[in-house]
Amino acid sequence: MRPGDILPRLGVQALDLLRGLGHATFFVIDLLRNSLSAITRPFLTIAQIHAIGNRSLVIIMASGLAVGFVLALQGYYTLSRYGATASLGLVVALSLVRELGPVVTALLFAGRAGTSLTAEIGLMKAGEQLAAMEMMAVDPKARVLAPRLLAGLIAMPLLAALFSAIGILGGYVVGVLMIGIDSGAFWSQMQNGVDAIDDVGNGMVKSFVFGIACTVTALYQGFEATPTPEGVSEATTRTVVISSLLVLGLDFVLTALMFTAPS
Repeated sequence: MRPGDILPRLGVQALDLLRGLGHATFFVIDLLRNSLSAITRPFLTIAQIHAIGNRSLVIIMASGLAVGFVLALQGYYTLSRYGATASLGLVVALSLVRELGPVVTALLFAGRAGTSLTAEIGLMKAGEQLAAMEMMAVDPKARVLAPRLLAGLIAMPLLAALFSAIGILGGYVVGVLMIGIDSGAFWSQMQNGVDAIDDVGNGMVKSFVFGIACTVTALYQGFEATPTPEGVSEATTRTVVISSLLVLGLDFVLTALMFTAPS
């Protein structure tokens, strides 16, 4: 490739990127507009909550328990240097409800539920089911995508809350039952140090935003997938990559907005 070809290639790639971002923006706007129709189809939404949320419970609970175990061990060894082991419950709770609960749940959600949504929508497109709906004057975005979007917005905060609760329970098992920290100090420090709005509330806002990002990404990749086995496979891979990067980027932005110390 000649040096003079670099600039035109970069220009073409930049235009393709902007074209893709514009197309995705119009898709999201149209999907949000059609999502109001999902409220009138509660049974479809409930079925999707079961598929997205209930079937993710095992990996969410197992991961939350493991994270709670590790947090308690690492926190105890660190706090013991300063004679502050009574604050272990506070450290575990703040770490989970502020950061690890929403972020790890979103990453697991993207890997488990996001890929399932992308593959399902992609296979429906490959089997021309979406085209058949359009032939029957049924909007596939309102009938297929909107209930799944609403289900993702409901399931993600609930899964994040469950992850944090199970993680705190895991920290209690390790810190109190195994190491021997006083149970009263464990819970009282947590109760006094965790704020319902600044900590728990902001963590729930994070999980809601992550739910939007992961669910919309999964639906978009499935809806725009090439209707071939290879195309669906590539779309599923893109869902995990893009969702994970969005979660990590949004986490930094939201953390900077929510938890910046006042000057």
